[in-house]
Amino acid sequence: MNLSKYTTVEEFILLGLASQKNIQIVLFPVFLSCYIISLIGNIIIIILSRISSRLHTPMYFFLSNLSFLDIWYTSSIVPNMLINFLSMRKSISFNGCVTQMFIHLWLGGVECYILLSMAYDRYVAICSPLHYTTIMHPILCIEMAIGSWVAGIINSIVHTILVLQLPFCGPNVINNFFCEIPSVLELACADISLNKTVLFFLAMLMVMVPFFLILITYGYIISSILKISTTVGQRKAFSTCASHIIVVSLFYGAGVFVYLRPGSTHVEGQDKMATLFYSVITPMLNPLIYTLRNKDVIGAFVDITKKTFVSDK
Repeated sequence: MNLSKYTTVEEFILLGLASQKNIQIVLFPVFLSCYIISLIGNIIIIILSRISSRLHTPMYFFLSNLSFLDIWYTSSIVPNMLINFLSMRKSISFNGCVTQMFIHLWLGGVECYILLSMAYDRYVAICSPLHYTTIMHPILCIEMAIGSWVAGIINSIVHTILVLQLPFCGPNVINNFFCEIPSVLELACADISLNKTVLFFLAMLMVMVPFFLILITYGYIISSILKISTTVGQRKAFSTCASHIIVVSLFYGAGVFVYLRPGSTHVEGQDKMATLFYSVITPMLNPLIYTLRNKDVIGAFVDITKKTFVSDK
């Protein structure tokens, strides 16, 4: 194909969540609040995990990784979305769009494997408690975290390179609130069958493989919990997994809905809501889930607050 026939698209127009100006004005403070809550909540998790000795455990090491990537995940999407709520022309440059897509793919992939690492940590803690400190040593935790980040960036690089090989000659209107790869691919002036095949294959590798491994892990965890003789013991063991189960359900539920359904079943409005949920709402809920349901985090926060007030006096 002679790509010189095509005019290069220099920017994309994002339709966003709503076309009515009055609705956009209402949505601005809503999502600004979500963004601020997400930033504050995830920063608190990172700080507590660093300075509180009671949180110097593998679970909170992975949780701080999750909080760190959630900060950048939402920051790559929400600020531009907020600007567009107040702008007449809701545009993003071609390079900005590719960068946003790259970050989204990278951090989304990392989150899948960080959640898997957290599931493995719970498996060892419940199924092999006597060997926990031996198995979950710091070097292994660091290796698992690095592996998650490397897997995510490889996934993102592959997709980004394939997208950059495509010509974009118009139209340039994206029916979404950010440059998500399925929406961008639909605007290419060329056959995208290869991109769709690679997208599905890597989605299986990055999303479904860790998801199935998490399910298998929790199968073993539940089996071990049921063997505990007392109801109190069972509840205590399950409570250590509850927050992680909620986060996994929220993240994977929306992600699978968007990326792994047959193309004929996609409905733009539903896809947009599902994308909004896992890219904006879930990163805000993660720190709330882990703080409100977790005595260790609450205790660490209380300890640090008390020390701060005592030192001020």
